[in-house]
Amino acid sequence: MKCPVCSNEETKVIDSRVSSDGVSVRRRRECVRCDFRFSTVEGVELLELSVVKGDGRREPYMRGKLESGLRRALEKRACEADGFRSLLGLIERDIQRLRRSEVTSSEIGEIVMQHLRQFDSVAYIRFASVYRSFEDVENFREELDRLVRRSSLKEKPSKFRK
Repeated sequence: MKCPVCSNEETKVIDSRVSSDGVSVRRRRECVRCDFRFSTVEGVELLELSVVKGDGRREPYMRGKLESGLRRALEKRACEADGFRSLLGLIERDIQRLRRSEVTSSEIGEIVMQHLRQFDSVAYIRFASVYRSFEDVENFREELDRLVRRSSLKEKPSKFRK
């Protein structure tokens, strides 16, 4: 790891902490030459994974495509960098859990929607409207009603709890 100030390649790790979601490690580093301290985040990288598109084409998994889709859905929403990294890590973890060398783009889309639904409901609706190709306002309303029903079920206190 190069120092961002002096480009020295010798740095030492001062502290390491696993993120709360368990999908990344944050390391505090110090340059051996100039003593500058900086942080790095280490995460899992999906290798040798092919995405099967709707038309049957296959292409290598590209994290950048997933990132850009999430960024579009979360545009102008309150989302901190750590939260975004965590969301991305959780999505990739679920893709890895499939334990296959090929995954369909629709499977990835469903995983993304599952996580976005919990992360940010507005971003979820934005993503779903593009992913599911809503044809009209009625499709949009139906998905919004499902989201509202699901969230109201979570908020109601159980009659079995005291």
